[in-house]
Amino acid sequence: MLRLLASILLCTAALATAQESAPQPVLRWAADPDSNAPYTFYDSSNKLTGFEYEIINAIAQRMGRKAEFIQNDWDGLIPGLGRGMYDVVICGIEITPDKAGEVLFSNPYYVTFEQLVDRKGTPPITSLDQLSGKQIGTLDQTAALAMLEKTPGVEAKTYDEEINAYQDTANGRLFGVLLDYPIAKYYAAPNPNLQFSGPPFGQIVYGIAIKKGNTQLQQELNAALQQVIESGEMRDILSRWGLWTPTVAGAFGQPEEPSLPDTSYKAFVASHSEHASLSTKLQQYWNYWPLLLNAAILTIEISLVGMALAIAVGFTLALMRVFGPWPLRWLATLYIEIVRGTPLLIQLLFIFYGLSQLGTVLGHPELNIKLSPFIAGVLGLGLNYAAYEAENYRAGLLAIPKGQMEAARALGMTHFQGLRFVVIPQSFRLVLPPVTNDFISLLKDSSLVSMVTLVELTGAYQRIATQTFDFFGPGILVAIIYLLIGLPFVRLARYTEQTLAVDQRRPGQKPGIVPGFIKIGKASR
Repeated sequence: MLRLLASILLCTAALATAQESAPQPVLRWAADPDSNAPYTFYDSSNKLTGFEYEIINAIAQRMGRKAEFIQNDWDGLIPGLGRGMYDVVICGIEITPDKAGEVLFSNPYYVTFEQLVDRKGTPPITSLDQLSGKQIGTLDQTAALAMLEKTPGVEAKTYDEEINAYQDTANGRLFGVLLDYPIAKYYAAPNPNLQFSGPPFGQIVYGIAIKKGNTQLQQELNAALQQVIESGEMRDILSRWGLWTPTVAGAFGQPEEPSLPDTSYKAFVASHSEHASLSTKLQQYWNYWPLLLNAAILTIEISLVGMALAIAVGFTLALMRVFGPWPLRWLATLYIEIVRGTPLLIQLLFIFYGLSQLGTVLGHPELNIKLSPFIAGVLGLGLNYAAYEAENYRAGLLAIPKGQMEAARALGMTHFQGLRFVVIPQSFRLVLPPVTNDFISLLKDSSLVSMVTLVELTGAYQRIATQTFDFFGPGILVAIIYLLIGLPFVRLARYTEQTLAVDQRRPGQKPGIVPGFIKIGKASR
């Protein structure tokens, strides 16, 4: 009996230990934190915060999961959900019939309206019809844009960042901005040059987006969300962020008065309204050095690997087009024309998102190609620039006189040896300057990889600028970093070019043979 009791106690202890050591399930959620206050954004200390950040963490806690954040660009949030990069998206996504056809939605977690903002002193607007003939700013893929497009005579101008739209209004470039009330409260209300105008327009309902068909996760989210609302935690969160309004109170059937002071809202306004001195700004920029360092390293890695791929593929295409049989020449020409005739951004999005749906389109989901963001970024840049490199190399190959190959063959070389030891080394010297220019261009075009969730230098600049409302200082800083990255490669290319330039000898220097070149007879030809 004692042995049996001891065995039971040991099994119980082992089971408890196993349960404690078992990893906690994860709820992967995505948002675009750039210029995204008060939803999910980085504060002045570069920490993630926002009312949606608190809501999703509260929901995950009630689901017994750990919330794991995954950043993505706004345009890529829904495609990334379908790709399986994360479980849910919470980023101020409005529940509309069009979007409900693409994803599942949780029950609403916030209800609001559209708020018109114009310059201080402008006569108040009571109807959207009064905006006829005026230019109004908004964001793409929003209910506000749909309202403006349905209003006759209104010229809607879409922006990527709401802060830019409000700044244009303050500077007189726009008549006004129509966006969701939380956005207007955080980005427009603190600005003394702007004012709220008109009554609330329409009704906006936010929901958590879930991949189509995942009804089990939808039910779990709804149950946890209901607990957050009924417990009063939702009211506390929205009250602290200054977003508890009669509209959302009525939707949840709770009192209209906030349960807590709006401390988070006041902290945000205070951090962005103070006029910082130059030393304070420099200190603020210094606080972002880990972000900039990581972004610079990622930019260099993507650019170097992408350029190596572009050189290898481009050189192969050039050889196929100049010396290959007609089927290879035709394929190389077709590739070059297609790639040069389509935008790099489209190619990048197709590689990252389109290939992940290739098998589904063909009726064989197992053939879907899901590449990591880094691999997709390298492939997008490398394969795109390969088309331009191919034309550079083709020009270099055709610039070598035919007599060089004939001389090589006369010395007993094969056609391949003539290419390797005579034609290609000479063409390399000719194409080095344009290849250097292409690398600098690729370095700058690496900014597009932010569309596939990578935060390189341009992505870091956008984050810093939208957090600090300062586009000037961070812009100069990032431009200097780009310059410092590119200069060493330019110097290296110039040194290599001078080393291979046989016609630029120093006075009194004896003629020599540059490796890869041959002397025929008494003189070089």
